Amino acid sequence: MSQSTFNVVSPIDGSVYLTRPYAGAAEITRTVEAARAAVSRWRRVPVAERAALVAAFGEEMKRRADQLADAVSWEIGRPRWQADETGRLALVGELLAKDAATALGDRDFESDDNIRRFTRAVPGGLHLSICAWNYPTAMLGYLVSQPLISGNVVILKHSPQTPLIAEIAIEAWKAAGGPDGVFQTLHLSHPDAERLIAAGTFDAVNFIGSVNGGKRVHAAAGGTMTQVHLELGGKDPAYIRADADIEALIPDIAEGCFSNAGQSCCSVERIYVDRSVLGRFNEALVEEAKKWTIGHPINDKAMIGPVVTAIAADRIRGQVASAVAGGARLLHGSETSLGATYVPAQVLVDVDHSMSIMRDELFGPVACIQGVDGDAEAIALMNDSTFGLSASIWTQDIDKGLDLLDEVEAGTVYLNRCDHADLYLPWGGIKNSGLGRTNGRVGLVETTAPKAFHIRRKIG
Repeated sequence: MSQSTFNVVSPIDGSVYLTRPYAGAAEITRTVEAARAAVSRWRRVPVAERAALVAAFGEEMKRRADQLADAVSWEIGRPRWQADETGRLALVGELLAKDAATALGDRDFESDDNIRRFTRAVPGGLHLSICAWNYPTAMLGYLVSQPLISGNVVILKHSPQTPLIAEIAIEAWKAAGGPDGVFQTLHLSHPDAERLIAAGTFDAVNFIGSVNGGKRVHAAAGGTMTQVHLELGGKDPAYIRADADIEALIPDIAEGCFSNAGQSCCSVERIYVDRSVLGRFNEALVEEAKKWTIGHPINDKAMIGPVVTAIAADRIRGQVASAVAGGARLLHGSETSLGATYVPAQVLVDVDHSMSIMRDELFGPVACIQGVDGDAEAIALMNDSTFGLSASIWTQDIDKGLDLLDEVEAGTVYLNRCDHADLYLPWGGIKNSGLGRTNGRVGLVETTAPKAFHIRRKIG
């Protein structure tokens, strides 16, 4: 087991924001034992009581909104005025609570006077939830609130970039009256997390993060019969049809490309535009991109701040430079003197699928635009990807748009909307974008297993 420390380097100014120790062997053992001891107790707590505790947890997190938003800004660089995610976290808990009785209640099957058949949702047990850094508070709704309401016990491993979020969450859980052992956190090193998963320590692992990280989790769980849920990366496309309302859609597309400095799994990373409106679209997006100012997340009220690390910034710049060397043109965006982690909003045209920037996840504020000759070419290019998280089509012909969406390979498809995790619908991807779904009834059911009951009243 590792017993070392790690630093959180703030992308704002390169300073060490905080230092934390990785969990040692004794702490890991104590935490797992406490969680195991809580499994049987927690699953017997009525659903309504579990939901009420999760709602109270959400309210306690809202009371800590300023502290959490400060941490988000300093740990990942998001502008402070955009950094409060507690409202979304609390809303996820509220919606799960509304669905819990239906999703987790007994489900009857065809029966008669003598035979009753039904299923009952049984909690999986001990869950390890591994959280990414890019929406570090909001994602706890899927990784903590959802399995807890379903009757599971959770150990949270947050990203080493955002450990303070996990610490505040545990404080909020305790303040809400949450029972000991039911929700805990560990600052696990990656090797220790993999060893624990490979040893079959957990009944389920919920992972939000990179494709490489997800594959390592999946490989570590191989042969252990551990349930694995993966919400991974995206290379999400948008198709602008010839009849689309260009002026109306441009702000939404810009937000899909540039919000959170493009660091979202469902950011718009590929834009296909019918050639008949390509010029208009490019001009309009460039004008809109000028509104996406870059600046210091605390001192300025900029639209975007730095990306999470200097390594990430160098990778984004490298992909843009490679595309330009291959024939793409940069219509908007240039270097900034703010620092190594600051990448301004950019608009790149004349790209194609021979370029890495149209194949590999970018996770940066760059709009990449390719012209197409109609629906068939657009759909073929949208599906020409190893990812399949979300995709959007923009058109005024609703019926045609719906028909086209049916051909798109993605877990979520939008008509005239993008970059939106709808809390009322299941969320997840296909291909390298992951396994399983979160949100609402579907998410609750996926954190349990159906136990089948066959009740015969009389023999003979």
